[in-house]
Amino acid sequence: MTASKEQFLNNPLGQKTTLDEVLEDFDFLDDWEERYAYIIDLGKQLPAFPDDERLEKNFVHGCQSQVWLIHHYDDESGKLFLLIDSDAMIVRGLAAIILVALNNKTPRELLATDIDELFERLDLFRHISPTRGNGLRAMVGKIRDIAAAEAA
Repeated sequence: MTASKEQFLNNPLGQKTTLDEVLEDFDFLDDWEERYAYIIDLGKQLPAFPDDERLEKNFVHGCQSQVWLIHHYDDESGKLFLLIDSDAMIVRGLAAIILVALNNKTPRELLATDIDELFERLDLFRHISPTRGNGLRAMVGKIRDIAAAEAA
């Protein structure tokens, strides 16, 4: 089953679950064990990813885990909608953070978002493995490439 427009539009990440909410929740948590649990819980909000979209063209290279990314550009709103999935729980959570920050934006808004500042604020790179950090950058890079192509 290929992803429908409704699956993209009904993704709560970046719509119902906002960046301000995630930042506030993150600040409230006292230690990294609680933050890891929160990140994993965020990953549980990822919508179902269609099995028939688990193709090489949708595979995110550079991640330690298996990660797939698809998108839908909505002509009516001019916004880009994203779906991501991974076989690893923590990576699903990190993907959810990316979606909260970048999903449901115009390509120009997405490209103007300072995702590195967000990662710094969350202090992610000090608390995830270097290979997971590379995977996070690979996901963001692929999303930026998609946004740049749609903005052109």
